[in-house]
Amino acid sequence: MNIKISLYWKCQIFGWGIISLLWLYIALARDGFTLTNAFINYVLDVIVCVGLTHTYRIVDIKSGWNLLNLKRLIVKVFPSIVLLSIMFMILMNLKMAAYVYLVNDANIFKESLFVWNPVLITGLRHMSIWILAYHLYYSYRKEVNTAKTNAQLSIIAKQAQLDNLSAQLNPHFLFNSLNTIKALIVEDQKRARRAVDLLSDILRTSLYEKKNITVSVDEELSLVKDYVELEQLRFEERLNVKMDVDRNLKDVKIPLLSVQLLVENAIKHGIDKRIGGGEVSISVQQERDAVIIIVKNPGSFSKEKNKGLGLKNLKKRLQLNYNGAAKFKIESQLDKLTITTLIIPVDRK
Repeated sequence: MNIKISLYWKCQIFGWGIISLLWLYIALARDGFTLTNAFINYVLDVIVCVGLTHTYRIVDIKSGWNLLNLKRLIVKVFPSIVLLSIMFMILMNLKMAAYVYLVNDANIFKESLFVWNPVLITGLRHMSIWILAYHLYYSYRKEVNTAKTNAQLSIIAKQAQLDNLSAQLNPHFLFNSLNTIKALIVEDQKRARRAVDLLSDILRTSLYEKKNITVSVDEELSLVKDYVELEQLRFEERLNVKMDVDRNLKDVKIPLLSVQLLVENAIKHGIDKRIGGGEVSISVQQERDAVIIIVKNPGSFSKEKNKGLGLKNLKKRLQLNYNGAAKFKIESQLDKLTITTLIIPVDRK
């Protein structure tokens, strides 16, 4: 049977065992104890010290002293040190009286109760050190537990925020897709039915993956392809999409609906506003320890016109998920080309 000894008892036995070795040496070298008597005296020293300090611990736990602030704790600690030191002195004196009685047949028990000797100073020193170490340790543990609790609460709060943001994505995406289908119903019912099929596939994927904050590049791009096909049913030859994807990144995790959102934004603010349409370019490459996602579309970027829920949502998710390690920016070149760049730390977990 395996007996597990707690850290507290290991420290108690080992600590007082080491300190009592000095008293063992004094008993042998100065006081003339036999080896047997010195060893018995050593064991009793350890028992006395462990007994006194453990009694203090019991009182501390029952009274909740470790929950007090420093000022109120000091009021409890100082009298306790004095009381423990006096008890230490009395027990050590009685132990010595018992030794004298057994060896020399002399009864000095009564005198031992009232003799104040240097043992009191030893008791004050050792009890002070023990109680200080005891409360410092529990103060440290309380700080660690508080830090753990705060970290757990932070994670829970962050998860709640991410869940809330994810919950916003499907209605936002659904609204835009239904507008596409609405337009197709008037133009071509066959293409409208295909659009409904694509939309159902997209929603099925996004709903099943909703529990995941991130998905693989492969899964995200599969969703993007369905979305692009859905939009091509409406735009026809006005919408061209070109993809350049590093296949070594297929298992890398990225935020759910992140690339889809950029493509959606590129079509909405680039292709839809141009009579002749244009090309949306999607690039997913690795640079050092980051995935670089670049989406290009014709037209210029306007901060005033791009304050929608989607981009705000994405920025918040990136901040929560990567603590500032992910980057997102939109820039225009000569008012003819908009480049959206998303930089995400490589994560294959």
